[in-house]
Amino acid sequence: MDELIAYILKLGQVDEQGIAHIREHASYMELPKDGYFSKVAHIPQQVGFILEGVIRGYYYNAAGEQVTRCFIAENSLVADYIHFEAGTRSSEYLQACTPCRLIAFEKKDWEALSHLVEGWDAIKHKMVHLCMYQKSRKGPVISQDATTRYREFMENYPTLIQRVPLSYIASYLGVTQQSLSRIRRNMQ
Repeated sequence: MDELIAYILKLGQVDEQGIAHIREHASYMELPKDGYFSKVAHIPQQVGFILEGVIRGYYYNAAGEQVTRCFIAENSLVADYIHFEAGTRSSEYLQACTPCRLIAFEKKDWEALSHLVEGWDAIKHKMVHLCMYQKSRKGPVISQDATTRYREFMENYPTLIQRVPLSYIASYLGVTQQSLSRIRRNMQ
């Protein structure tokens, strides 16, 4: 919980009573590897903060292939926030790439904090903005060659290479797993 409180305090001021309310409305959650935080066609029910592990956001394209859109790791908010807030069905999956430990807020608890914690709405806005930025496909520029995309991935996500299956990385980069293996061999 201390990690979440530190994250929140970087984004705004919260007094001791506010921190107590945050602690009171949060719960711990574990996701096994390949477990889902959110699924397509389901209404997202919670917002999470990753203490340990990696979650990927993905969807299926028109050809039925999985496309990894983002990776979300420790000390980050994770949510399908647009659908969570609107109470509508999700259009993507949020799946654990590794075993994950999270702090989670059910919708009623997340909303209650707006009434209980002074300045919460401004802090929440900053957290959601960071979450949305991280989930936006800010990754590889498809017009770059695959080797350049992989190098940039290694620079942007140095800790993920050993933690995430190559098939997910290949999907994120827009290449086949065989192409990614060849790129990795040529770079050695």
